[in-house]
Amino acid sequence: MSDAYLTSDEVFKLYEAALEAGLAEPAARNLLFSGIMPKYKAVLPLLAAPGMQVQSDLNEMNQVERLVDSTVPLEVWLRNAVAQTTQAGPRAVFQRALDEVVRDSAGEPDVPAPRLAWETKEEVVALDDTVPFEFLPDGALAGASVARIKVPPFQGGAPLQPNGYPHSGTGWLIAPGLLITNHHVVTARTRTAAGQAAVDPADLALQARNSRSRFDYGAAETETEEVAAESLLASDPDLDYAVLRLAGQAERPGLRVATEPLEVVPGETVAVNIIQHPGGQPKRVALRNNLVFETNAKDVRYFTDTRGGSSGSPVLTDDWRVVALHRGARRVENVVYQGKSEAFVNVGTQMSSVMRHLAEHSPEVHAEIAAAQAALGGQSGPEV
Repeated sequence: MSDAYLTSDEVFKLYEAALEAGLAEPAARNLLFSGIMPKYKAVLPLLAAPGMQVQSDLNEMNQVERLVDSTVPLEVWLRNAVAQTTQAGPRAVFQRALDEVVRDSAGEPDVPAPRLAWETKEEVVALDDTVPFEFLPDGALAGASVARIKVPPFQGGAPLQPNGYPHSGTGWLIAPGLLITNHHVVTARTRTAAGQAAVDPADLALQARNSRSRFDYGAAETETEEVAAESLLASDPDLDYAVLRLAGQAERPGLRVATEPLEVVPGETVAVNIIQHPGGQPKRVALRNNLVFETNAKDVRYFTDTRGGSSGSPVLTDDWRVVALHRGARRVENVVYQGKSEAFVNVGTQMSSVMRHLAEHSPEVHAEIAAAQAALGGQSGPEV
């Protein structure tokens, strides 16, 4: 490799692209240096003018082959620049430079001849969708805390007749022995155009106690043990959550939950994965085509696939932290995803709203959950 990855003209084009993309602002510098050794950043010259700072940083990094941790600072900076840029022109400039730096830092040979015109070097297509390898075993560990739940309907203190078939949903452990699902799952009534039939509180408590949760119900369809519930501890129909105490399940850990709301700004790409029991069937995980559409203080809306029976599933970011409790779908207009017009997006309740409601209305339950989360290191905002 020569003394520099890029020519002076190529570095100047990066500088111009950074100015056009708004990456010369002082606040953007920390984002661009994310993943680069702090000690290296600390020795770079500091300049008063933001534009000159970007140009200086690029010139300095262009002369460094790699750091002691084996990272190439210019490569990391360029990856961050691509991720932070939405304008097509500057993004293309960053991507071309990134491809060249990656090729040179890896010692790839120059393009041999002959070479098909459509063939190119390896590159990130649109967005870098890779995740750490630990994503897989961590996801399997998270799945062990997710269960299919079946709830039989009661009326007047007795099983509902006729058509008193159990309703299926999904639940998960928010703390050892505490299962959370949707309120409408525990209600166990069919939705109609007029809404959902009201359930007497005594019947609701009976339905919760007669529910059965099956963990470890996977693709092999092995009949694993069903777990009974002792009681319904807390619920709210508006936020659509219910917390049940299970019998004999203290040994399973809960999933980590986010107590700060997930916030996604337009143009930002955030994926959410859902472990679920659609249709009461063996456990499945949705982690393809799973981007967040929008968020607000109460809801997270996403394109992640679900079906009937997925109600109550955990909606998880890529670090397997639960940011929302899936509850259903919502009709939308003028929404285009992957080139197709969509009539619906799926929706879940922000876990921050659930935790806040528990703190206000069921403080003892909230304290038990908070203690379990503290032991997991889960009481924090979502990491996206």
